[in-house]
Amino acid sequence: MADVDNEPVVVIGLGRFGSAIALELTRRGIEVLAIDQSTKLVQSLAGHLTRVVAADCTDLDTLRELGVDEFYRAVVAVGTDIEASILITSMLVEMEVEDIWAKAVSDHHG
Repeated sequence: MADVDNEPVVVIGLGRFGSAIALELTRRGIEVLAIDQSTKLVQSLAGHLTRVVAADCTDLDTLRELGVDEFYRAVVAVGTDIEASILITSMLVEMEVEDIWAKAVSDHHG
């Protein structure tokens, strides 16, 4: 099996938690695809991350168009919208992303 420690990572949700993870991964030399619905957040991180895109990640076709299904590892850092977080995570499972880390804002959400 290939060394997955250096595999590119998709980070969905660029609030404080998601942007901190994306920036740290980039600092460590990991290629990052960072996605958020907020154009403002995307623009603020554009010069600091490998690839950052404004998109609606609750749409399966959008995730596929962005190539998310090609990633081994994903971080779902959406915390404020529990429904979106669960939907995105379930779509990543459907796309067979093998290693998914999802932020949970409560025990029930987890």
